[in-house]
Amino acid sequence: MRPIELSFEFFPPKTQDGIDKLRATRAQLAPLKPKFVSVTFGAGGSTQQGTLDTVVDIAKEGVEAAPHLSCIGSSKESLREILGAYRSHGIRHIVALRGDLPSGMGAVGELRYASELVAFIREETGDAFHIEVAAYPEYHPQARSPRHDLEAFVQKVKAGANSAITQYFFNADAYFRFVADARKLGVDVPIVPGIMPITNYSQLMRFSEMCGAEVPRWVAKRLESFGDDRDAIREFGLDVVTDLCRRLVDAGVPGLHFYTLNGAAATKAICGRLGF
Repeated sequence: MRPIELSFEFFPPKTQDGIDKLRATRAQLAPLKPKFVSVTFGAGGSTQQGTLDTVVDIAKEGVEAAPHLSCIGSSKESLREILGAYRSHGIRHIVALRGDLPSGMGAVGELRYASELVAFIREETGDAFHIEVAAYPEYHPQARSPRHDLEAFVQKVKAGANSAITQYFFNADAYFRFVADARKLGVDVPIVPGIMPITNYSQLMRFSEMCGAEVPRWVAKRLESFGDDRDAIREFGLDVVTDLCRRLVDAGVPGLHFYTLNGAAATKAICGRLGF
């Protein structure tokens, strides 16, 4: 298996136990030498301080940290302050997202789309940040049409994004087609596939329903048939996701971005099977 750039996503812990667990997870994944790690940002900025604290903690370990930044529910002034805080801590990598409004919150904010956020970051900071954006091989669940979704992605790149990370998927052909279609429209930035290890059936189906990721029927039925047999779910999940990653790597993808859910075991196992 050829060398490939790896990256991982974490979410900001809310307790000291969570902080300790995430540090242990990072230590376990450190031998894989990630290019960077990203840290999520809650709806409407609800984990803003936690995101900042976590990326600063990671940066102290000598690892490049990329905080998520969403514009929904945020003013330009608040975004300006957040960007300034990151720059003051030496953070130079951002994952720019539209984001979702937390329940009960009515205000959209001054910026409505991720493309506007990317443009705003460029206007405010020039080339100070490497900007990642999201891509949806199986289309954003709120997209009006596949064409509209693809055009929205192109707009984010034209606004100044350096690279993209996809929503997770289990159908490699969806990713290959999305990349091919984006290239036809002039997109030349790296589009890194997002990878979700399978460790929990009900959790996977819940996440996938929310984000519009398709779990193939044969995969869902096999997982469902295992019931509460966690070991069987884990082994089958490792087989499915490792095969997916192997196909992607063989096709020459620029990297793999793992959604770790703050755990190390499944990601380590998949990378081990791939020979990383």
